[in-house]
Amino acid sequence: MASGLARGIDTAAHRASLERGTIAVLAGGIDNIYPPENAELHEAIGRDGLLISERPPGFKPRGQDFPRRNRLISGISLGVAVIEAAKRSGSLITARFAGEQGRDVFAVPGSPLDPRAAGTNALLKDGATLITGAADILEALAPVIGRRPEPPRSLEAADEHPEPLPDIEQSEREIILSALGPSPIDIDELIRATGIAARKVQIVLLELDLAGRLERHGQQLVSVVDEE
Repeated sequence: MASGLARGIDTAAHRASLERGTIAVLAGGIDNIYPPENAELHEAIGRDGLLISERPPGFKPRGQDFPRRNRLISGISLGVAVIEAAKRSGSLITARFAGEQGRDVFAVPGSPLDPRAAGTNALLKDGATLITGAADILEALAPVIGRRPEPPRSLEAADEHPEPLPDIEQSEREIILSALGPSPIDIDELIRATGIAARKVQIVLLELDLAGRLERHGQQLVSVVDEE
């Protein structure tokens, strides 16, 4: 079981799986304990499980580092289960990374009147597998348990020397941001309207997503969220 050692469901999941095997993917350095009340659990996972971080020792996580590390959680997993998520929960970013990486996405349904279930219900509408218990996950993953997950096809066909990320001018970022608004817009239409290369547009959208300023509506529609 892999998660982010955050408060709430993350903490409960790590405690429950500590004896069978648990992995904590940290947003900061491996020696940086966050949240501080999980110091004892952090020590237990370091002793009996596994602590992972892409940051150097001593690094204190910033706000943008938490959603960014979620791609590691989904990447090392066979599937991602979202137990509870509000409309703008970071768990939805993890679920999107999982879909892009070819992993299964599971979600627990909730009342349509409960804002804490808005995110999970949206995942189910978009095609996530409905679960009500661990047995549902084990049944869905039975064909792949015991062997390594296959990488996405796009990575299999990738060149050994991938093309470097393009330089994006600040003026291009401003053009893309000005074309976004509270009303959803199709990404292809956004590319046509701005006249900016598709790869640059996708990178800027990812940056906005990681910063919590982008809202996705299904597969292709996006809108911008005003900074509070």
